[in-house]
Amino acid sequence: MVTLSETEEVLIPEGFVLVENDRIAEVGKGEPTSKTDSMVDCRNRVVMPGLVNAHTHLFQTLFRGLADDKPLLEWLTDCIWPTAGRLTSEHLEVAATLGLVENIRSGVTSVIDHQYVHTGADSDDAVCRAAQGLGVRLVLARGWADRNYHPPLTETAEEVVVRTDAVAARFDDGDMITVENAPLIPWGCSDEAMLITGQAARRRGRGLHIHCAETAGEVEMSLSERGLRHVHWLESLGLLGSDVQLAHSIWLDDEELDLIAGRGAVVVHCPVSNMYLASGVMRLGDMRERGIPVALGSDGPGSNNRQDMFEVLKQTVLLQKVSSLDAMALQPGAALRMACQGGARAMGRTDLGGIEAGMKADLVVVDLTAPFVAPVHNVASALVFCCSPADVVSVMVNGRWLMFERELLVADQSEVVRRAQQTQTRLFGP
Repeated sequence: MVTLSETEEVLIPEGFVLVENDRIAEVGKGEPTSKTDSMVDCRNRVVMPGLVNAHTHLFQTLFRGLADDKPLLEWLTDCIWPTAGRLTSEHLEVAATLGLVENIRSGVTSVIDHQYVHTGADSDDAVCRAAQGLGVRLVLARGWADRNYHPPLTETAEEVVVRTDAVAARFDDGDMITVENAPLIPWGCSDEAMLITGQAARRRGRGLHIHCAETAGEVEMSLSERGLRHVHWLESLGLLGSDVQLAHSIWLDDEELDLIAGRGAVVVHCPVSNMYLASGVMRLGDMRERGIPVALGSDGPGSNNRQDMFEVLKQTVLLQKVSSLDAMALQPGAALRMACQGGARAMGRTDLGGIEAGMKADLVVVDLTAPFVAPVHNVASALVFCCSPADVVSVMVNGRWLMFERELLVADQSEVVRRAQQTQTRLFGP
């Protein structure tokens, strides 16, 4: 069993985790002091906190592999916009269901979905229904743009507030599903709309999720129009705070890093997507020196092309090593803490991301006996460098098994894939 603290991972070689209802009741060595009717033998396996995919776009499961050779802005205009504006709520529910099944199989128990496709009144409901049906913990980061964007995907600030409040009233329970404000990109959002929607979100006690400094070109666009870099712009609006998640955050200068650290905002690192789109390398070492909380995300399947958090873990470490030419730049345990505790921080949760009495029972069981993994000298190293979704045995969310002994319990996986394939064919042709 691996538990995580702020500075280290703690291995309990022969221990137990006792779950009662939706909470961890007891953790320790040897046998539990309380008896239970249901015992799961995890010998030669590791029990770890559920991973958090802190930035993705679930609708893009229908867009895998469409643009393997384009930078971000071309990728958007040539591959995402033409079809995204035609997605119905049915398409979105099919895509979200497949995307969440993919996350479950990757050991993910919580997902932040930056959902910016609102082609119908129930577009966001479709994603929430998919999460409810599968039992995955979801933050619906309801994305929006009010200018400079594909017209079918734009909204006014007033529309954003009304529609976000409405979906929150239907689904936001403060636990399994929460709904937050998610301005899409700085160049797609006016100052006025940012203030209106940001203040409305905070009145509901929810934060903001935004793409930030993903490419050098986008930063130049902001400097040319506003005379401000992305983080300085958020600060000028009074919107930078501990309830803000900054996805990507590659092209930041020292002053921006200091501002993020001072305000306690969370950065979400998406290394595979950043390499895929040739966007750049995040200054992770400088962020860690400043104490900036960092979470990890896969980004959408349109720019990855998979939601594999074990791949994200490995590439997080390797990218820092090779970009700094320092083999000690980042160690496996630090990456695990980003994916668990950092993800919980991005969600605004203190009851997720670890294995301690009183915390939510979001747990993952990983097999360590595969020939790609064994023999194991160091568990953290094995998890980050050797393991893959194929080694994820069981996944529990809120005390409920979503997958047990590699069997998905909450959906018919073959049917989920079949529906997605049919939908993809209808949208794009055979």
